[in-house]
Amino acid sequence: MRNKKVLVIDDEYIVRVSCQRVLETDGYSVFLSSNVMDGLKLIEDEGFDLVITDLIMPGMDGFELLKQVRGRWPSLKVVVMTGYGTTETSDKSLELGADGVIKKPFLPEELLSVAGTIQSNYVN
Repeated sequence: MRNKKVLVIDDEYIVRVSCQRVLETDGYSVFLSSNVMDGLKLIEDEGFDLVITDLIMPGMDGFELLKQVRGRWPSLKVVVMTGYGTTETSDKSLELGADGVIKKPFLPEELLSVAGTIQSNYVN
């Protein structure tokens, strides 16, 4: 069985690298992007099992990413991570098709839990 491929999109370097370290330790193959446009290109070129994206970023934001992914890759699993963890933000993310929401700051165990839950509900 191949490693699950995960794309992490966040404009903050430390968040990307922290997610990468946690996920790789658990056996995921992790790719990183600092913005939505590059992330969409990676999705198109590489294909992924899961995308974990920040919500608020310069340029195109996580809401727009969700719209694009649902239009082009409707079965791709997407988890939104946000430092603006309001009920409205979570609700809007879920309405746009997010499979989960995780609030920053989060513990490594929380990231692994949400990634694992999404992946265990996914049948290739």
